Amino acid sequence: MQKSNNPNNKPIISLQNVGLRYNAGPEVLKDINLELKAGDFYFLTGASGAGKTTLLKLLHLAHKPTRGKVRIFGHDVDNIKQYDMAHIRRKIGIVFQDYHLLDHLSVLDNVALPLRIAGKSEKYIQAHVPELIEWVGLKSFINTKPKLLSGGQQQRVAIARAVINNPEILIADEPTGNVDDEMAKKLLFLFLELNKMGTTVIIATHSTNLIKQFNFPVLHLQDGYLTKE
Repeated sequence: MQKSNNPNNKPIISLQNVGLRYNAGPEVLKDINLELKAGDFYFLTGASGAGKTTLLKLLHLAHKPTRGKVRIFGHDVDNIKQYDMAHIRRKIGIVFQDYHLLDHLSVLDNVALPLRIAGKSEKYIQAHVPELIEWVGLKSFINTKPKLLSGGQQQRVAIARAVINNPEILIADEPTGNVDDEMAKKLLFLFLELNKMGTTVIIATHSTNLIKQFNFPVLHLQDGYLTKE
């Protein structure tokens, strides 16, 4: 695993005794304690309904905890100002199973979106985006709209968009679920390259083959409780 590039070795994400419930329902997450440091790489496993997606949404600030404390980049999420929230989210790359691609934009423009939001020049975008699109096997679809792509192709667009700006944290929910084994391995190597540059990576997966191929620690959710394996 890539060693932390944080000179103080302080966690960039910290969860302390976190619980989360939806409305008046039972807790989905229970007494979660977790620290993630720069350069960490974890797989996240658990049966369907164990709370994996909920935990990932908590990590990218889509949810706030019902109880306990969540800190990210030194900010307590209960007290983050709107400006700081937007700034923090730009440091996080996200791949979820529903992709969230913009149907009116081409593959190139979907992948380039984080760079444009960050104010990168079109010269920079044209120098970097097509290369990544080719890496994920979509060179011939660079000007295609998402509705004309298969589920696996849309997934690769979402992954390219999530990593294009070298995020400090990459959160991915089943990022290889709709691709073949060869492409799954290639995508994992992409995540590894990011990790070598210091990106903290957490990947939810059901693929025991991937976990066996890549020797990274595993977080396991069961009945809302998180353990390290």
